[in-house]
Amino acid sequence: MSVAVETFGFFMAALGLLMLGVTLPNSYWRVSTVHGNVITTNTIFENLWYSCATDSLGVYNCWEFPSMLALSGYIQACRALMITGILLGFLGLFLGMLGLRCTNIGSIELSRKAKLAATAGALHILAGVCGMVAISWYAFNITRDFFNPSYQGTKYELGPALYLGWSASLLSILGGSCLCAHCCCAPDEDPAARARPPYKASALRSASLAARLSPAAADEEDSSFGKYGKNAYV
Repeated sequence: MSVAVETFGFFMAALGLLMLGVTLPNSYWRVSTVHGNVITTNTIFENLWYSCATDSLGVYNCWEFPSMLALSGYIQACRALMITGILLGFLGLFLGMLGLRCTNIGSIELSRKAKLAATAGALHILAGVCGMVAISWYAFNITRDFFNPSYQGTKYELGPALYLGWSASLLSILGGSCLCAHCCCAPDEDPAARARPPYKASALRSASLAARLSPAAADEEDSSFGKYGKNAYV
């Protein structure tokens, strides 16, 4: 796998984490529907933490949910899943920075970088799954109440925050998958070391040949010195 794909996966997962962080405090998880209402005087929109109501003049009031234990079970579960997903994403972001091959932090070996990148990818995938489950569960309860003819309470429609959360979860899962592929495709040694020849056969052959020829050359020199007199070298 190329470094470009690995870096692209990291930034895609980071973008998914950012979008998850924006989704959690967004006020428009669900919005009261106008379906079947002849005159609409106010609009109600809610998220996991508070509910707001606005009138036709644009004046709105918000109030937090009074008690966590008095909330529906799915809202408490969605809170826990979203917070868990964001925490896993931050941990995966930190490990991903250490595991990228384009970074050099602490002179980590490539084999260890591959393991860190794979761990970061798994954490991003888990973060995306947590966000996907929380948002899908919340949307399921909205649609169930909307299509239930015996439901007497306020009916809501899917808010824009849910679509943002679905996109964020998908980005986190795709980015984590790209980082996990690093573990299977990353080399276990330094590419510069791998580019060098594995053995120096020509150099060893030349050295052994020189060692065999050096005694013969010395003998030839001694014999030539004895053949000619000293006056030949003057």
